[in-house]
Parts: sequence; C-alpha cells; structure tokens
Amino acid sequence: MNYKAAWAIAVMTCMASCSTPDHSKHIPTEDEMGAYVMVYHKDIDHGLHMALSYDGYTWTSLNNDQPVISGDTVASQHGIRDPHIFRAPNGSFYLAMTDLHIFSQKDVASRIGIKEISEYRESQFERDDEQYGWGNNKGLVLMKSDDLVHWTRTNLDFTTLTCPTRFVDAEGNDLPWSEAGCVWAPETVYDYEAGHLLVHFTTRMQRNLERIYYVYMNDDFTEMLSEPKTLFQAPADSTGRPRYTVIDSDIIHVGDKYHLFYVSHEHAATVKHASSDNILGPYVQDDKYDDHDPEIHEAPNCWKRLGQQKWVIMYDNYHRHPANFGFVETSDFESFTPLGYFDEDSVCMKRTNFSEQKHAAVAHLTVDEAKALEAYWK
Repeated sequence: MNYKAAWAIAVMTCMASCSTPDHSKHIPTEDEMGAYVMVYHKDIDHGLHMALSYDGYTWTSLNNDQPVISGDTVASQHGIRDPHIFRAPNGSFYLAMTDLHIFSQKDVASRIGIKEISEYRESQFERDDEQYGWGNNKGLVLMKSDDLVHWTRTNLDFTTLTCPTRFVDAEGNDLPWSEAGCVWAPETVYDYEAGHLLVHFTTRMQRNLERIYYVYMNDDFTEMLSEPKTLFQAPADSTGRPRYTVIDSDIIHVGDKYHLFYVSHEHAATVKHASSDNILGPYVQDDKYDDHDPEIHEAPNCWKRLGQQKWVIMYDNYHRHPANFGFVETSDFESFTPLGYFDEDSVCMKRTNFSEQKHAAVAHLTVDEAKALEAYWK
C-alpha cells in the first residue's frame, strides 16, 4: 500500500541549512531548563512569530513582533497558520504548521483592516469552497532545527496520497485523498512505544465534519512512515457518523496518562479534555474540565511550568477584538483554575511588546538557548 505523499525538501531562504546532526549532543533535562519559547501566527502577515519568557508569566516577542519566518517563503499558499513547536527526546525542535492563507483577496483582507496584501489567487481559498468548505487547503509545512535559527523544511501535500481514506460520498463511492477538504492545526508528540514522532492534525473530506487524524514521521521530518488514520472523533450517531466537529487536538504525556485537549463544536467552539493510557486512545472525555469561559475559543495548548507540578492550558479567543489568549492552570488534571487573559487587570499573564497573536504553542529552553535567540534577533 502506497501511503507516501509528495513532498519537497528545502532550506530556509536567508538561513543556513542544518549540518549533519551531532548524535553526541547534550540533551538538557528539565532541571537544566530556564526559559520558554512561544510560537504563534498573526492574521496580518500569516508568518511565524516567536516570543520568550524566563518565568512563564511575562512574554516578549522576538524581532519586534515581526515574523521570524515569512509564510510566503515556506508555504505553497504563501502563508502559515496554527504553528506548533515540540522539543523531542533527541533534543531537536520540530515545527508543524498549516499551509494556508485565508486572506488572499484584497476585498476579504480589508474586512479585518489589511490594506495591502498580495493577490495570490483569484478566489478566497485554494479550491471551490462550495465543494471543499471554508479554509480549504491541501497540506502542512514541517520544519526541524537544533537551534531555532537554522531550519530544514518539508511540505506535505495530502491530496497526492494513494492510500484509501475510508470515506464515501453521498452515492457510496470511495473518496480519494484528493478530496481532502482541509489539513489543519498539526501538532507533534513522541510515541515512546512505537519509537517515532507522531503528527496529529484536523482533517475533513470535502465538506464533511472534521475529525482528528495522525501519521508517524521519521526523525528528519521528511517522510511519512504510516498512512493517515483516525485518532479521535465525536461520538457517532445512529448511522455511525460523528455527531459534530472536533478540531485542534493537543496531546501531552504526564506520568502514565496521555491528556488530549481539543475543540468540540457540539454546541459552540469550546475546549474539552480527554485522557487515555495509550497515545492512540481510546480517549475518554473528562466532564470535570471547565475553563469557566462563556465565550467561544479554540486552539488549546498544554505546557508545564518548569520546576513545578503545574500545567497551563492556553487557548485562543479568536472572537475578541483584538484576539487574545486565555489561560487555565492545573496540578492534577482533575481541578482547573482559570487565570484570565493576557494583560487583564489582576491577571498574572503579561505581554511586553505584542498583540493580536493567534493559535500558539510553548516549549522549554535553557537560558543559554533563550539568550542566543535574543542575540540573533537583535
């Protein structure tokens, strides 16, 4: 069975390519970490942004909140969204991003205040949204680095896959991967049992409901090692189909449990929590999770506070103007304490030089790594 997609391996423009990996490199432990890096995108430029924090509370954007990687240099649609950063057990950093630009027409862009933007295509989206839905795209941008400055890149086009999708159309005909309506919000985690990187992401076929898929990747982040399979979906109705959409999966391994945070559209876009003893599930929804946020929100990311048995669930309220992040904290994944939004009165989470950030993720750094990034972008 052929499960391989077409990919292009490239080197970042204006950045040196990675040298041959040093397998003897020191892998820092949590005790050696002393900083955090946050990646996010902004609608205004569809590029990758980075921010640093030394305490996990106050964050400062690198490059004066300009992109550290321009979306039009790495993505087939000239824009990236939903960036996720993962520090793997081998010490390397892995970036996974949605290959998508949602404001490619000037009339659409002007609705959110963008005055100048390249007209990359004649339609708002890459394909007909009547057939493939809002935000339709074909693939992902995957990148690897040892220092967060020099990167290698792989572009995956899922519509070139030849393996079956296990979906059928209204007439009962098998749908090929060329009919994938979207490939969104990829994240990377490590499957210790399989010994491989696992990338999970949101997919729908044509205009059907979204669900969570996964593939295994090689350590170079250049080749799929498995065909895409379903990881998680909403409960089925009487016909066996999911009753509602689930998107934006985030998986963190703590102790002997895998914790899945995701967005449920059962009623409105809301973050939910589920857990499992196995990275591939089955995941059991936790009805105790409550971020006490009545507004719709998405893009959860769970990260650990260094030196503490505390984890933060960060999420994106994309309906606020400007968009902002909310935060929830837990020490046991059973009780959850809302921390509020960036820069609100009496809220501990602060920004020093950025705003309007979207769909973020956090990884740990050593102090030396953080200082080196600051020096590079100054």
